[in-house]
Amino acid sequence: MGMAFARAFLKFDLVKKEDFLLVEKSEDRMESLNAFQPGVITGVIGPQISEYDLIILSVKPQDFTSVSNALREVVKPNQVVLSIMAGVTIEIIQNSLDHKAVIRAMPNTPAMLGMGITAYSASPEVDINQLRKIENLINATGRSVFLEDEDQLNAVTALSGSGPAYFFYVVKAMIEAGKQMGFEESVAALLVKQTMLGSFHLINTADKSLDELIKAVASKGGTTEAALRQFEAGHLDETLKNGIIAAQVRSTELSKG
Repeated sequence: MGMAFARAFLKFDLVKKEDFLLVEKSEDRMESLNAFQPGVITGVIGPQISEYDLIILSVKPQDFTSVSNALREVVKPNQVVLSIMAGVTIEIIQNSLDHKAVIRAMPNTPAMLGMGITAYSASPEVDINQLRKIENLINATGRSVFLEDEDQLNAVTALSGSGPAYFFYVVKAMIEAGKQMGFEESVAALLVKQTMLGSFHLINTADKSLDELIKAVASKGGTTEAALRQFEAGHLDETLKNGIIAAQVRSTELSKG
């Protein structure tokens, strides 16, 4: 996800390569980064980090402790720390780094294509000018929404952060159904993927509610109605909603350590 942000910033010329520093501890990963040449690359957290306006934390939450121990020695009060770590609160980051200006963001994987959605919250120490600059950067990966209540990021994690996996799950099930009906996997995948793509654009452009769109496809006594009845009998909608709420509960648990 960190590289998705880096690529977007560079693609839209929001940051010059010479002004971009990437810290990567893995030697193998450093080699691939060198091939991409996204900017200055180093393997250690050192004093040079204090020369930059923004520090982006894109590490696994379980690795944050080791990173924070080194980072707190070099971070400066005028810098903004932007975290895209799941489940690590602003307060934890502030205490770990002994630093106040922190933004916590929750992107999702379509950000890699510039089609993501990122929700974010900020500590009071981040001023409006800094916030606008960060918003411009985030929007290079898709769209963004600011949340005053940081606790809502746990729900964002469950809804849009994990959301692509739910979508892929449904697509996979539809493709499997196609295979059971005799299609080659490639043909079933083409039918399902294009259906999903076209349906997305209908949602965005049609002047109808979701219920109206469903009704437009599901004629009385027809094939779609037969499928929807089966979904209702299996409580598919409740299962999906309960799964998303379970993800929110887990996100809240992780944020509390």
